[in-house]
Amino acid sequence: MAAILGFGGYVPERIVTNDDWATRLDTSDEWITQRAGIKRRRFAAEDQATLDLALEASRKALADAGLEPADLDEIVLATDTPEYLTPDTAALVQHSLGCRNIPTYDLGGSGCAGFIQALDVAASRVATGVRHILVIGVEVITRLISLEDRTTAVLFGDGAGAVVLGHGPGRAEVLGAVSGTDGSAAGILTLAAGGTRNPFNERTLANGDFNRLVMDGKKVFTEAVKRMSEASMQVLEKVGRSLSEVKLVIPHQANRRIIDAVAHRLGIAEDRVYVNVHEYGNIGSATVPFALWEAVGAGRVGAGDLVVLTAFGAGFHWGAAALQF
Repeated sequence: MAAILGFGGYVPERIVTNDDWATRLDTSDEWITQRAGIKRRRFAAEDQATLDLALEASRKALADAGLEPADLDEIVLATDTPEYLTPDTAALVQHSLGCRNIPTYDLGGSGCAGFIQALDVAASRVATGVRHILVIGVEVITRLISLEDRTTAVLFGDGAGAVVLGHGPGRAEVLGAVSGTDGSAAGILTLAAGGTRNPFNERTLANGDFNRLVMDGKKVFTEAVKRMSEASMQVLEKVGRSLSEVKLVIPHQANRRIIDAVAHRLGIAEDRVYVNVHEYGNIGSATVPFALWEAVGAGRVGAGDLVVLTAFGAGFHWGAAALQF
């Protein structure tokens, strides 16, 4: 069975508060807090990009696992904000870390559910005999969306999280994972410009489409709560465990209202749900691995604990994973 051997996380140093946003947009700390429960978020520095954040989290995960880059056999990286369109960011991580010529690949377009999908893929690779796989979730969302749209700009931040998977025993076993997709909802949460259907050109620039994130907040809320709750119960059923055994649920940190609604639907107390959205906002596919790293470091989980990860994102994609510490 695949096991997590090490955890890592990183957020940039620059802190952007709600009051900072109020100086440039028609918004306020009260409005953002009531709507999303977010107080602060981190922005990548001007000289930082996706690769830089991924490397910081990866090095921490490797150090935590007691491994060197030469020990890695594969790299899987989940992001919707790659360093370049091509080659993939995973290839750049492989070179920058100084790994051998191992296979690497990006999982893109899965939105905030990307890391759980990557974790599931990596766990299946370990089951086939691969020794050590680095799994990364990383986003520099603030670089690609409009910072003039108060309905979306204030929700996001930048960051990265990573784990090293291998054969047990490790810090936590990956008991199982589930995932799903509803492509009929693709237009509800999308950044449509930049592909072959709507490439970057003068028209895209003139229309302001190049960084226009389309999001139907009400529909996203409803689907996120439903899918994350259902996926959590499905993965527990899959691995033969019950919700009463779960020490901590680590959900995607889109906003506080979604997190609270998931907890209510699952019928679990607030202290069994990990929340850091107030500090970092929504950091996309980095949210779950970063929160996992932070929860482990804070002593919120330890030996013997059962933890459920659950996330929802564009696509619509969703998933959940069960970990036994």
